[in-house]
Amino acid sequence: MIELGQETGRILDELGVDRAAWTGGSMPSRSPLTGEQIAAVRTVDTADIDAALGQATAAFRAWRTVPAPRRGELIRLLGEELRVAKDDLAKLVTIEAGKIPSEGAGEVQEMIDICDFAVGLSRQLYGLTIATERPGHRMMEVWHPLGVVGVISAFNFPVAVWAWNAALAIVCGNSVVWKPSEKTPLTALATQAIFERAAARFGDAPAGLSHVLIGGREAGEALVDDARVALVSATGSTRMGRSVAPRLAQRFARAILELGGNNGVIVAPSADLDLALRGVAFGAMGTAGQRCTTTRRLFLHDSIHDGFVAKLKAAYASVGVGNPLDGDVLVGPLIDRAAFEMMQEALTAARAAGGVVHGGERVGDGASFYVRPALVEMPGQVGPVLEETFAPILYVMRYYDLDAVIELHNDVAAGLSSAIFTTDMREAERFLIASDCGIANVNLGTSGAEIGGAFGGEKETGGGRESGSDAWRQYMRRATNTVNYSDALPLAQGVSFDLS
Repeated sequence: MIELGQETGRILDELGVDRAAWTGGSMPSRSPLTGEQIAAVRTVDTADIDAALGQATAAFRAWRTVPAPRRGELIRLLGEELRVAKDDLAKLVTIEAGKIPSEGAGEVQEMIDICDFAVGLSRQLYGLTIATERPGHRMMEVWHPLGVVGVISAFNFPVAVWAWNAALAIVCGNSVVWKPSEKTPLTALATQAIFERAAARFGDAPAGLSHVLIGGREAGEALVDDARVALVSATGSTRMGRSVAPRLAQRFARAILELGGNNGVIVAPSADLDLALRGVAFGAMGTAGQRCTTTRRLFLHDSIHDGFVAKLKAAYASVGVGNPLDGDVLVGPLIDRAAFEMMQEALTAARAAGGVVHGGERVGDGASFYVRPALVEMPGQVGPVLEETFAPILYVMRYYDLDAVIELHNDVAAGLSSAIFTTDMREAERFLIASDCGIANVNLGTSGAEIGGAFGGEKETGGGRESGSDAWRQYMRRATNTVNYSDALPLAQGVSFDLS
């Protein structure tokens, strides 16, 4: 078995992370693979935070004057450095967040992909030329950099979420200050070292264009409350969002909130059931159920319910659970004891509500928390089904009518990701029109969004959008410009103001 502390040290040294940042500090970093401490990370204090924000503000003022295609060159170099570091950074994601190797590698690939997207975007920050009613005038909209962008990320995507925000924010002319999860500080330090390597190759990037603040809740609160931070992109629980949103609104700062997701899948009678089985299994069990897009509710039509549940039970019973560095497993650990206890509380509540639980038990012992994914047959959408539990629990329910089940599907607080499996075009279109989620899929699961589309959801998911499409606009401010190139001064709407 790999000695995790030594391997972690090797990776951090290889990626150029200053040893002082992860040795002898006050914050222990533990791997969910074994529960052992793998580093002692230095945290920031109030003076460190103030200095970082001051430097980020100065960096923004310099960086906003750099032409956008030149800014894109820095992100191109970041993508190159990520390609070189991919194997090491992916392994560090596995060690620190518990993801299986293919998911760790996939997360780093997502970083590379968004860099590629942002490089192209650097030549496409388009405004509009607008028709004006006044002769001899031209009206247009122009997009300007916003300022310092704060990023607060969660443990389950410890590096990709930063990249979604940072690649776009930097191309748009902003600086970035990142407060990562206390559970995954090492991947953040590694990512910052990779960025600094790209900045050194770039040559004249201003100091402080990207910062990492390692610390607890107080570091995140500093980003939320400081007037120098123009936008905060925060990923986490809905409870966290309820605290962050009003504080940002109080000072009229911008917010991108990526919060909870109680995601549902409908499997219709016409579905390709083998395809549906694979889609549901990955959506529900991938990342040990610790994705915001994890499939948590499954609605099966009565005509296929029993046979599909039998196949799911077999898949759940046979899937490999264990240390992803030790063997060919598909389900790694929960992040910590608290996650395990929340899972068990939800299963207890499901039983009390009439649910029949298959799986859910702990696998092994010690300081790590591996569990067999739980499949729960529920009599209806009640009790814990209405809440997101960040663990591999799939609630299965029977339905009879498509319109009724779509209403049931929408009848939860979150609105992130949704899917239907069907080969009936009418069923598919009815679902796509009616789903109240930010992501709605046909014949694929709720997880695994590509960077090209804007990522985010509605209702208690927060309403923010990151990554592709036109999400870049959130990192910029719009100005409407009108130029009068005539020798007259006609007023809009025919207003007359004659001083003669």
